[in-house]
Amino acid sequence: QLKFVTMKIGIPKEIKNNESRVGMTPAGVFELVKRGHEVYIQDTAGVGSGFPNKDYEGVGATVLNTIEEVYAIADMIVKVKEPIQVEYDLIKPNQIVFTYFHFASSEALTKAMIKSNAICIAYETVEDEDGTLPLLTPMSEVAGRMAIQQGAKYLEKPIKGRGVLLGGVPGVSPGKVLILGAGVVGVQAAKMAAGLGAHVTIMDINMKRLRYVNDVLPSHVVTDFSSEYSIRQKIKDHDLIIGGVLIKGAKAPKLITREMISTMRPGTVIVDVAVDQGGCIETTKPTTHEDPTYLIDDVVHYCVANMPGAVPYTSTIALTNVTLSYVSKASLI
Repeated sequence: QLKFVTMKIGIPKEIKNNESRVGMTPAGVFELVKRGHEVYIQDTAGVGSGFPNKDYEGVGATVLNTIEEVYAIADMIVKVKEPIQVEYDLIKPNQIVFTYFHFASSEALTKAMIKSNAICIAYETVEDEDGTLPLLTPMSEVAGRMAIQQGAKYLEKPIKGRGVLLGGVPGVSPGKVLILGAGVVGVQAAKMAAGLGAHVTIMDINMKRLRYVNDVLPSHVVTDFSSEYSIRQKIKDHDLIIGGVLIKGAKAPKLITREMISTMRPGTVIVDVAVDQGGCIETTKPTTHEDPTYLIDDVVHYCVANMPGAVPYTSTIALTNVTLSYVSKASLI
């Protein structure tokens, strides 16, 4: 027989570079307070997402001045991104930490959380009964759509791209987009690229996913069974390449090697959405919104590890729409 317990829930301010999302909206706090929980939020934690302190105070939250105070008082911490090094020693034994962790890409983080003896619940590994990842899906949707938005921008010549307009114009062929992976990221990226009028190829090894894409997306989105040979051929003449491959709880496979980069045309743009899980391109290394790109063999790499952080209003609401029910379930013992 499960019983309900009231908890002290802490919402710290995100301190990762250019991360403006927040772990909970005032609407979520309202629901938790109504159910008897105490909610503590760090000063200005919600401002980047458009929620000032007064919005939280108005629904019963207590605003604390420092991140140390939030961690010290809370039974459960609700965040967006993984704790960074300055937070490691703030986490208490048996404290529930509910956030994106992406342990597969960080040994230091994994060891620090084991040492803390905290109860770590990673958004990206929570599964529904059908095997889907309900807490990863909304951010994958945001990142997939953003991948095209950012890729289109970085194809511009002043920022070292090929100088290609993805949608083309009358008399000029549209840009060519190659999407690796037909999961949530890939489908959302294909939808955006198709909407711009680009020529889109989406690759996967899962025929069910390719059939789904073929059924729901426009005819200028072409599906192709993924193989190393096929990828090697296609990267030579595509303008924008999106890496959207996910293996639950594990590092992403390297589908494009360092040697393959040299076969691409100068100014080709890579957006590796899988960077949080180590990336599916061998030359991927995490970047920030402050310094988002780098060049290898004149190929532009955009590998920002918290892409949805650039659109915090949309991302925060999309994320907390799905996390709130799980926060509530954690109060049942």
